[in-house]
Amino acid sequence: MTTTANGLSTVSAESTAKSTDAMDSHAENRAPQVSIVVPTFHEAANIPTLCERLFTALAARNIDAELIVVDDNSRDGTIEAVAELALRFPIRIIVRETERGLSSAVVAGFKAARANVLVCMDADLSHPPERVPDLVAPVSQGDIDFCVGSRYVAGAGIEESWGALRVLNSNIATWLARPLTELRDPMAGFFCTTKAIVERACEKGLTPLGYKIGLEIAVRGQVQRTREVAIQFSDRHAGTSKLGIRQQIEYLIQLAFLYAHSRPAALIFGSVIFCAILAGIAQFFL
Repeated sequence: MTTTANGLSTVSAESTAKSTDAMDSHAENRAPQVSIVVPTFHEAANIPTLCERLFTALAARNIDAELIVVDDNSRDGTIEAVAELALRFPIRIIVRETERGLSSAVVAGFKAARANVLVCMDADLSHPPERVPDLVAPVSQGDIDFCVGSRYVAGAGIEESWGALRVLNSNIATWLARPLTELRDPMAGFFCTTKAIVERACEKGLTPLGYKIGLEIAVRGQVQRTREVAIQFSDRHAGTSKLGIRQQIEYLIQLAFLYAHSRPAALIFGSVIFCAILAGIAQFFL
């Protein structure tokens, strides 16, 4: 493990594997076609299954890829799981010892990526690994700048175990983001883009706050050519959700920043309406 000045610890096949025979030295030096970034926090139980399914799907389509796990110092066996998998797959891990948060973890992974085509997906298997090649294809061919695994296009679906409150929460969050992008599923955390788009987003003030980094990149990166690939969104395979009230508040703050960036008039109008509603509620109860 190597600790850098910014508090990141990197663990790769070279530093963790008991044998280097499983890794081809030429393949290590050659940049892959795709870099897949998976942010984690207490997801050790999901990583082996994710890795197996992902690289099986990629091999079937002859896609050369690397998997980068960005872990927020879980200390749950994630490092050991990646070390074991690195004997068979091109996977490495970045352990963040100080910084926290899904969005900033994804950005850290994108910056460390060796490929120009980038994929972000969750570790909990809610995003089907088998659909990664379908997200990658239009981006790698240069037809599309931003492709998402969508829950809201023809052929897509959400696991029936979602309760009414969770569906309502998701619908409201999606509705709030719709004016910012043409995507039908702007909340998607399963997406593919390019380093050029991410770099443009950074130049435009990318703020890795909260957990909707895809929306942040799409808006600040000013993506024009988009596509949505239908997925079946599942409940997590193992572990517990990290979504809580803090993450939802951060999402609202993120939306305010994005509206200020791309639609300042809408932000001002919305703020006036929101204050009027609060004033009306206060007057009603007082």
